[in-house]
Amino acid sequence: MQLPFPLAEDPEAVAAETGRKLFAGPSEFLKGVVAMSGLPPADRIEVCFAGRSNVGKSSLINALTGTKGLARASNTPGRTQEINFFTQGPELYLVDLPGYGYANAPLAVVEKWQRLLKQYLSGRQTLRRAFVLIDTRHGVKKVDEEIMKLLDSAAVTFQVVMTKADKVKEKDRAKILDQVRDALSKHPAAYPEIVLTSSEKGDGIATLRSVIAHLD
Repeated sequence: MQLPFPLAEDPEAVAAETGRKLFAGPSEFLKGVVAMSGLPPADRIEVCFAGRSNVGKSSLINALTGTKGLARASNTPGRTQEINFFTQGPELYLVDLPGYGYANAPLAVVEKWQRLLKQYLSGRQTLRRAFVLIDTRHGVKKVDEEIMKLLDSAAVTFQVVMTKADKVKEKDRAKILDQVRDALSKHPAAYPEIVLTSSEKGDGIATLRSVIAHLD
């Protein structure tokens, strides 16, 4: 019997090459957006990345694009309150959503950010998928549940990407994955496949590239 939310398998050669080619083009920071009026033209498909602070989001984007320092990790978690757009060649936007779960941000700042996030997720027709990053060492936390509920309500399909998989022994991963699968089973917008990655080791990067390259 197949597990619900199985791990994504390594792509076949042709699919892997399609992913490689997509991310072989230039990757550039386009702009940071603080209001819907600042969004770039919806002239290509886009995917967004969400995750709590320190989940390894910047490292994953840098690994995907093969561009060191493209997405800069802040020393202060949750400090950047912008939606950051990156171009991946002429075909794709990579959208970096600010880290959530920031305890030090003023309430007014958090509320403003949440409003912008809801507007973006609900109103961006070219958004094909959200990738919710979950730290393999910790599993799904309450703040992750909140973003998943928001994606459910916005009817945006989201897929979980497990980060820092190399930091957890293989025998201990099963317990964490069971917890993640149980959490995902409660969310109708969850895509039924999990991608296991390590930005440091490069594990799962080709798989995620292929997933993105084959989105309609």
